[in-house]
Amino acid sequence: MCQEKLVQEAVDTLLDNGIHGQPMRDGHNKVYKSFSDIIEGKEGRFRETLLGKRVDYSGRSVIVVGPSLSLHRCGLPREIAIELFQTFVIRGLIRQHVASNIGVAKSKIREKEPIVWEILQEVMQGHPVLLNRAPTLHRLGIQAFQPILVEGRAICLHPLVRKGFNADFDGDQMAVHVPLSLEAQAEARLLMFSHMNLLSPAIGDPISVPTQDMLIGLYVLTIGNRREPYFCSSYDFGFLGEKKKILDGLFGPRGGLDQRVIASREVPVEVQYESLGTYHEIYGHYLIVRSVKKEILCIYIRTTVGPISFYREIEEAIQGFCRACSYGT
Repeated sequence: MCQEKLVQEAVDTLLDNGIHGQPMRDGHNKVYKSFSDIIEGKEGRFRETLLGKRVDYSGRSVIVVGPSLSLHRCGLPREIAIELFQTFVIRGLIRQHVASNIGVAKSKIREKEPIVWEILQEVMQGHPVLLNRAPTLHRLGIQAFQPILVEGRAICLHPLVRKGFNADFDGDQMAVHVPLSLEAQAEARLLMFSHMNLLSPAIGDPISVPTQDMLIGLYVLTIGNRREPYFCSSYDFGFLGEKKKILDGLFGPRGGLDQRVIASREVPVEVQYESLGTYHEIYGHYLIVRSVKKEILCIYIRTTVGPISFYREIEEAIQGFCRACSYGT
């Protein structure tokens, strides 16, 4: 009976050491590793080897905000980029007869010669990468980006793509993968690019929306301030930055005004006549230039520096989007 008990305890220790209380140790006071210790846990056989594993052409780093990036771009550190695209860079060095074989090409990469970075940038221009943040719970957990080289060791992301990944810029890490086949690259470009995933696939609501500092910045940028100088156009604004020119009491960029406002019986604050017969009707927030026949020649809307710059950026973005759509069709 005693021998059967000892055999049972030995089997229990082999399967799960410590199930009866104190775990068994060897002569060096080291706890024996049982089958359950090998299988369970984050470093166990299932989670470490079967459910997830390290793969080639992939990397991992902390993400930081890149406010100057376009929505479809991401910033890759030089160390990560040269490792991910090393095979392509080696092929480029040999093709341009800079290196005679693979060994010479790798030595040039280790020495970080200028030609290496030039070839790397050429390779990256036509090759998207995939960014993934675990856990990947929905479709937007992995998206495609056009990589560019950045300094440092962190991956740079546009702040508007944060919500799709459910990530924060407080130390979160993301993995980067390189699609190798032409089919994978085409799928990344057509289906997975971040600027093509602006709506939630589950409920259809916008997922790339300004939040936090962006909303505060837009509010401060477009807030009215009568104590600041006013400008006729963005060119006057640029001239002010260069020449320190002071412009007071002027009116802002030309724009369409609601005809109901013009047709209203609002009395102008001041009327200024010119020698050619034209005259200016100055109202509280806009100015109308009329001809001798009282026809409207142009309208100026009173504004400040912020809206001029902000609306100009919006106009350029809309024009760029229209051009991209026309190219696609």
